[in-house]
Amino acid sequence: MEGVVSVGEFVTQNQQRFQDELFRLLEIPSVSTDPERKGEVVRCAGEVARQMGQAGLQKVQVTETGGHPLVYGEWLGAAGQPTVLIYGHYDVQPEDPVDLWTSPPFTPTIRDGKVFARGATDDKGQFIAHIKAIEALMKSEGKLPVNVKVVIEGEEEIGSRHLAPFLEKNREMLQADVLVVSDSAMFAPGKPSIVYGLRGLAYVQVDIKGADSDLHSGVFGGAVPNPGFELCKLVAQLKDDQERITVPGFYDKVIDLTPQERADYARLPFDAEEFRKELNVPGLSGEVGWTPLEQRSGRPTLEINGMLCGWTGPGAKTVLPNKAMVKISCRLVPNQDPEEIAQMLADHIKKLCPPTVECQVTSLHGGKPWLTPRQHPALDCANRAVEAVFGEQALFVREGGSIPIVVDFQTILGLPGLLVGFGLNTENLHAPDEHFDLGNYQAGIRLSVELLRQLSSYQKP
Repeated sequence: MEGVVSVGEFVTQNQQRFQDELFRLLEIPSVSTDPERKGEVVRCAGEVARQMGQAGLQKVQVTETGGHPLVYGEWLGAAGQPTVLIYGHYDVQPEDPVDLWTSPPFTPTIRDGKVFARGATDDKGQFIAHIKAIEALMKSEGKLPVNVKVVIEGEEEIGSRHLAPFLEKNREMLQADVLVVSDSAMFAPGKPSIVYGLRGLAYVQVDIKGADSDLHSGVFGGAVPNPGFELCKLVAQLKDDQERITVPGFYDKVIDLTPQERADYARLPFDAEEFRKELNVPGLSGEVGWTPLEQRSGRPTLEINGMLCGWTGPGAKTVLPNKAMVKISCRLVPNQDPEEIAQMLADHIKKLCPPTVECQVTSLHGGKPWLTPRQHPALDCANRAVEAVFGEQALFVREGGSIPIVVDFQTILGLPGLLVGFGLNTENLHAPDEHFDLGNYQAGIRLSVELLRQLSSYQKP
């Protein structure tokens, strides 16, 4: 078929086959958290490798990692052209609770133009769109406009524990110019977006201890310190009345949003009042001087994630608790370091804690923020690709959450990243009835084709 039809015609003619081959992936219960499904995870890696080889990628191999296997393939026939590294993951979340699914989670079912199955949007439908784009280019033109390397892992849903060592060990093999990831979402239906920033995370647990055991609140209350009250007073001092975080040094390294970035935020189709209604809350709050969208993704935060203290069962129990606990997370923006922030937070909390109780602060988890500068030429290439396929410019957004593997690619391989997702946040990823719009699957294939073409003109800044 090579040279007979255009890339667009090839995609159209093979639409049903591309859909069927997506379904073959979705039928495999590649749940990485379940030891009893290790064989299914391996089987899924094999199917990914088969489809990569069918697409025309070379040196396709299923690589052991010490955990679940990783699939690698490449095509390096574009001499002198940039090299694009594409990342995705074939493992999926558990399907529980199964009784809340309308159709069986590993039986792909089409309803209203969407395929319902675990892994449909996270991430099988998204990464395989890139493989089909590669196949369309190879079968219709016999070559790619850029060099391509593809890494599809099987442990993203359990923290990608073996990915960073793989990157470290294979630095030379994985050398590239830009990273492309489709494990994010469009901002809204019909509104393609490019994610260029992710927040990091610093997560701590604070334990306050008073007496050696719970006490009778009538007999001892008023004379013995109450860890619950002391914890509440302490936590209340971590923000001021402008919702600014009071930890000394917390904002010292923050890179503020640029005027262009704030203009980009203003372009986004977002209605704060509709957002409030959707969440069914009486009102919105947040750091004064910033919009809700900026607060959610472009500014650092400090939030309580859980509290535990005293009697919480039914009825009354007049107990003076001997301990209280709170879990606190800080979402971080460039240039904040999670270890530094966790230490600042611990030091400040210990300073606020009165001498009448004991205080322990434990750092539980951390992750660095990630940013591709808004003016980076790779973003311009992606924007041109979106405009060519969708007829309008992309929306540039930062995401409020964290994707640690993107930071690994940046810190280990030095790659700027493009997060160009074809899914939607409303598609129930990690929940029952996960689904993926098949129209977006086809659009994703076409967008990937155009992105590879546009990246052929990419030059490192």
